[in-house]
Amino acid sequence: MRATRRHGKVMANKSPLDDPETAAHAWARYRQIMRWLMAVTIGVVIVALGVLYAFNGAISVHYYIAIALGISFTMLLTGGLMGLVFLSNGTGHDEAVDNRLPSADELFGDDKDDK
Repeated sequence: MRATRRHGKVMANKSPLDDPETAAHAWARYRQIMRWLMAVTIGVVIVALGVLYAFNGAISVHYYIAIALGISFTMLLTGGLMGLVFLSNGTGHDEAVDNRLPSADELFGDDKDDK
């Protein structure tokens, strides 16, 4: 797919996510990935808290809350963003973007005119 020109501006190609059926399938797959990620995150937090309790004993409850929140936030944010990358690439949305850079002549003008 090539981008089209209209009124001197480059128009982006139509994204496959514009189709409601394709978008519904892609978002369902993303939600499924996030459910798995939540289950893995809960498991990792439980194991981490168990290991920390085994080696450190009963410290402050705030320590364990901070550890659980830190691990959860990091894993869910990282996994969520990675899932969006997979969603964008897997549906062909990335190919719909025209990200060609303009040439130096288009940006700065022709050097021959200055001489």
